Formats: sequence, structure tokens, C-alpha cells
Amino acid sequence: MISDYRVLSISEILEQGDEEGRTVLNNAISSFSCPINPAIENFLKNNSIEFTKKHQSITYLVYSKNDFELLGYFSLTIKPISVPASKLSKTKTKKVERLSTLDKKAETYSLAAFLIAQLGKNFNNFNNFRLTGKELIDMSMIVINQARSLVGGLAVFVENNSNNKLLEFYNSN
Repeated sequence: MISDYRVLSISEILEQGDEEGRTVLNNAISSFSCPINPAIENFLKNNSIEFTKKHQSITYLVYSKNDFELLGYFSLTIKPISVPASKLSKTKTKKVERLSTLDKKAETYSLAAFLIAQLGKNFNNFNNFRLTGKELIDMSMIVINQARSLVGGLAVFVENNSNNKLLEFYNSN
């Protein structure tokens, strides 16, 4: 249940500017482990703070409300995408046309979209069993919907490197 978690953005922690907050942040990040996908662990440990500072993406840490253990994280950004015009229904075409540009030569619409750039569970101390991937996606969508209510936006997407298990997971969620 999403109410069992506390979601904090790295930018919130950095903006507070206190040393205790930064120590807690660094300790949480250093304790994160994701042996099934080292790239997820590497991003959090080596890029998330710098990307947040540069506004390239914002990383959100998901903690347990009970014991404040880091259970997972997600990173969000905005990225341009191209959508083939032939893949859109008439209804979707009307929606997309309001926020995009049609490249007549390529027959694609180009638009800005929200990207769920990273999604990872912490396997340290079996914390991966305390949070589901669906809950991580749901939490990321809560943040995206807050952004949408402030600035608008139409599309949300994830990128997949042809991992069939991940593709199945994303399609089901």
C-alpha cells in the first residue's frame, strides 16, 4: 500500500542544506544494492545526485515509513519522443497534434514526454520484498500527475533494452 512509504526527492534533501540530511542521503545511497541489474545500482550511487543538481533528471527515494529503510527509487525526466503517425487513432492524433509537431517527411509526431528513466528496488537486507515494482510505478505516476497538473503534458514512457521480462512487466503496468 502506497501509504506505507515516504517518497523524498534528492532535490528536496539537497535544498535543505543541512549536513545531517546529506549524511542520511549518502548513507542510504551507499547501502543500496541491486545485483540483478548493476546499472540501476550504478546510476543511484554514481549519477543520481549530479543529475539532480544539473536538473537532468530528478531521483526520488522510497523509504519505509515504519523504519525509514531505503526500499527503492525512481528517476524522472522529460525527453522528446517521435511517434509514427500511422500508429495513432484519429482520437489520439487530435490529442497529439495539440502538443507536437508533425514531420511530414518522416510521418512522425515529435513531442516532449515524461520518461520514467530509472526504477529500482533495494535488495540490501531483503528490502526488495517490501516494495513491488507496481508500487514504484504507481509512485512515479503520482509525481508525474502532480507535474501534469502544474504544466500539462500528454505522454509517459519507459525505455527498454529488449529485456523480455522487463517488457512484460511494463506492459502489465
